[in-house]
Amino acid sequence: MSNRPPLFTLDTYQIEESIGYLLARSRAMMIRSSDEALMPHGITHAQGAILLMLSTGKYSTAADLARETYTDAASTKRMIDRLVARDLIKREPCANDRRLMKLHLTASGIELSKVVPQAFCGVLNKHFSEFSAEEIGFLKSMLRRLLESNAAPEKTH
Repeated sequence: MSNRPPLFTLDTYQIEESIGYLLARSRAMMIRSSDEALMPHGITHAQGAILLMLSTGKYSTAADLARETYTDAASTKRMIDRLVARDLIKREPCANDRRLMKLHLTASGIELSKVVPQAFCGVLNKHFSEFSAEEIGFLKSMLRRLLESNAAPEKTH
């Protein structure tokens, strides 16, 4: 354990200067802009993120999506239900475990998932227009470091 004094203390804490507050406000601003950018396509940022995540092939179940987006299972299920109703994704029973439903993009979902990165890049370009490539790289490296230093240890059986 380090003997360094804490970086954050109650005597200097101000909500408007809190890193958590600034990150949350920044995220909310970009989600709102993403919603506006995706509105012509009839989807929200959250729906677009699910389509994009499914398109990578790294995620294939509602549990995967809920875990990765830090969303509760019920909210994720409702979002999936809306995307299924719009014929953007489909559910199929897993071949190995019939209780598990795998999620797949439909042809319409595949087409729409190609639009999402364009919208997200436009939002990022808009909000980071005053930053240099080096500053963005540094911000990303700091955020990755934060995530890695606080990652839950992998479970071994």
